Amino acid sequence: MSIWSVRCLCQKFCRQAHILANRRIIQPAHRLPQSVYEISRPAHNSLYQMVKKRTLEARSKLQANKYPNQNACMKVAQNVEFIPDLVDDVASSTNMSNIKSSQVNFSTAAAAMQEPQFRVGYADSRPLSTAQDVLKSSQCEKPSALNVDKSDDICKDPCEEFHRLRRESAISRGGSGGGGDDGDEEKAQDDKLRKLRLRCIICALAALLAGGFIAWFWSRRRSFDDDRESSDDALKRAKISGYITTPISSDKIPAHVPYVIVGGGTAAFSAFRAIKSNDAKAKVLMISNEFRKPYMRPPLSKELWYTPNPNEDPIKDYRFKQWTGSERSLYFEPDEFFVDPEKLSDSVNGGISVAQGFSVKKVDAQKRIVTLSDGYEISYDMCLIATGCSPKNLSMFRDAPPSVQEKIMVYRTPDDFDRLRRYALQKRSITIVGNGFVGSELACSLAHYSKQNKGGKVYQVFQENGNMSKVLPNYLSEWTTQKMRDQGVCVITEASIRTATRDESQLKLELNNGMSLLTDIVVVCVGCSPNTAMAGASKLEVDRGLGGFVVNAELEARRNLFVAGDASCFYDPLLGRRRVEHHDHSVVSGRLAGENMTGAKKPYTHQSMFWSDLGPEIGYEGIGLVDSSLPTVGVFAIPSNNEKRSDCHTEVRTDANAEENLKIVSGPDVTCNSSESPNYGKGVIFYLRNDKIVGILLWNLFNRIGLARTIINQNKSYEDLNEVAKLFEIHA
Repeated sequence: MSIWSVRCLCQKFCRQAHILANRRIIQPAHRLPQSVYEISRPAHNSLYQMVKKRTLEARSKLQANKYPNQNACMKVAQNVEFIPDLVDDVASSTNMSNIKSSQVNFSTAAAAMQEPQFRVGYADSRPLSTAQDVLKSSQCEKPSALNVDKSDDICKDPCEEFHRLRRESAISRGGSGGGGDDGDEEKAQDDKLRKLRLRCIICALAALLAGGFIAWFWSRRRSFDDDRESSDDALKRAKISGYITTPISSDKIPAHVPYVIVGGGTAAFSAFRAIKSNDAKAKVLMISNEFRKPYMRPPLSKELWYTPNPNEDPIKDYRFKQWTGSERSLYFEPDEFFVDPEKLSDSVNGGISVAQGFSVKKVDAQKRIVTLSDGYEISYDMCLIATGCSPKNLSMFRDAPPSVQEKIMVYRTPDDFDRLRRYALQKRSITIVGNGFVGSELACSLAHYSKQNKGGKVYQVFQENGNMSKVLPNYLSEWTTQKMRDQGVCVITEASIRTATRDESQLKLELNNGMSLLTDIVVVCVGCSPNTAMAGASKLEVDRGLGGFVVNAELEARRNLFVAGDASCFYDPLLGRRRVEHHDHSVVSGRLAGENMTGAKKPYTHQSMFWSDLGPEIGYEGIGLVDSSLPTVGVFAIPSNNEKRSDCHTEVRTDANAEENLKIVSGPDVTCNSSESPNYGKGVIFYLRNDKIVGILLWNLFNRIGLARTIINQNKSYEDLNEVAKLFEIHA
């Protein structure tokens, strides 16, 4: 039975119950005496039929009283007929002593029986009733007490009185009546009717409840099906975006694994590759607090914005084009590459499993036990900590009201990319706070993306004089800032956010220079801090100045416990104690840690490099200690038709806030013209400490990082850096 039919049935029952419950029962204006009621009962049916047929004649006779020359009351003697049976019936069935004189104008019961032989009727001599029910013409002077208007002085027609009494008697029959058997029957009938009404109401309520239950059950079933479908969709979305733990609970993770890696980033996956290359059947468990498989981060602020991706949300596979022109995914390996954690122990050839969405509370290096945040313990033979770092936020935003915090975000993961891309597609205005690698790269990428999609405005706010001021010399930083403005980024230098308030849709940023910005989203890019929360519980040392877990030359914090990537603070034989947040460092340090976990025992002596792209005109690679607070010497090639020309810039800073000491140096094959506007199209910058080259930045020069690493490893001073610059073929 369908819901519609049940509903119609319920409505029908309710309508019938309503009709029965509201049925009108006409009650008589007054009740006749019981004796009169009983007298009228035998001939009630014939009287009713006669009254019905003679209604018109009766009405015409009632009008006769209005005219004095007419006599509506007639006695027809030849039509008088004696009916003894009717008289006997009346005499036997009537108790005249029960009739009150105030109700009926008869003196006694005997007086009523003295004239039984007369029959009063109309001209057609049809029988009407007994003589007792007919008012005599002599009584016209005394109106009857039965429903007669006492104020009327006109004599009433006996026929009219007769018909009135008959109608009242009929009404009295339809009423509740007096006492006796008929009254009991009436009460029984009323009780039956009440029971019937009650039964109908109960049936209607039962049908209503049944229909409601069926409708509720059907809606719940559909709702359950919808919830199941929506939960399945949510599960699929969660699997795509990664918001689901794998496995479902920690007790599905093996209790013992030969190799455990805490972290799921670049260093962790690089360590797995090294372990697998040295131990073909190694079983490796990676514990990551993220909900995704291992992926690389640099394309999030660069290549992904320049590569078309489907407008699906979230993106299933983040594709980007490399500088070589080839295309690849953001993920290191597809999902099929990894082994289910529940099946890792039974895997004959080993492999790597990723426990997604789990965090580690502590590592007991002495007992070789990793404890998860829920208390589950995993024993290991070798362990690597590669927890990386987390983006910083400004205190004024952390302490802001929730309505303001909804419009504040950091930038680190693919989920941040998805969120920011939605804002860009909606043509919203975006403000980036910070001028470092991520902030500057993201500003250029967003300006390009907004220009391609005719999006909103992109702002960049920071306190320094120019972009990448901690890496680039001042003159190059300011030149870079101007190039970014040419690309469409509204760069606001030497400014900081004083207050942030929100209206219905936007944030209002009050700057310390008096400016105000209206923006839809604020992206905070002010650096990272290493994830060392487990250090206290694990009794591991953290460097007070640089942060990160302190490790030896073999990247070992404790016996059989290694640290690699952004969270490691290692000792560099050339440059001293360092902590590096570069992709290349994560790759190489993770690989070395993996080799040492299999027994290689190699020291870490690698000089890591980094790269960055700021639009189509700016790209650079750096290696070593690249710090703008150090003295720098920059040699740049000036475009010319016939001759080789170069600009040599030397900048010396006593500290990061001191004014620069910039001079242009001429040498062999180097000519300078101070009247020309600066053009830093291609060049090399040397970073010096104690007159030795400790860092090299290749400006728009590529595939020369090996030569730069060799020069730094020589750890020597040079009298003429222009000659060293020629090695990089800046004029090629």
